[in-house]
Amino acid sequence: MPIWLLVLIYFFFLSFVLSVWAALGNFSALMVLIFSTALLVVIAIRSRLVIEVTENNLRVGRAHIDLKYVGVATCLDSESMRNIRGRDADPTAFLGIRFWSSTGVKIEINDQRDETPYWLITSNKANQLVNALTQS
Repeated sequence: MPIWLLVLIYFFFLSFVLSVWAALGNFSALMVLIFSTALLVVIAIRSRLVIEVTENNLRVGRAHIDLKYVGVATCLDSESMRNIRGRDADPTAFLGIRFWSSTGVKIEINDQRDETPYWLITSNKANQLVNALTQS
C-alpha cells in the first residue's frame, strides 16, 4: 500500500481519536490511539499482494496455479489495465488487483477444467513478472 494511502487512513483514525478524546477524555483517547495504530499496521500487512513464481507454481496472494496451465502473459500499461478492469472485463476472470497500482499483467489460463479465462494481476513490476513466467 502506498504511503499516501496509509497517511490518509491514519488521518481518519486520528480524527476518530480526537472525537473520543473530546467525549471521553485522555485515557480513552490513548487506548483508541494505540488500537488504531495497531490496526493501521495490520491493514498495511494484510493488503499486500505477494506474487511468487516458483519452478512449478504461480502464487498470487492465497491463490495458486501450476505453471503448466499458464498461457501467454501480457504486460498491461495503465490505459490497457483501465480498460480490462472496466469495459472489457470478464466476470469469470481471477482478479488479483489493488486500486492503487495502475499497471499489471494479464495471464491466459490453459486448463479445460477451469472456467477462468485469465488472471489479471496488478503489479508495479509487470515486466519482471512476465519475464519470470516466460522463463519457467
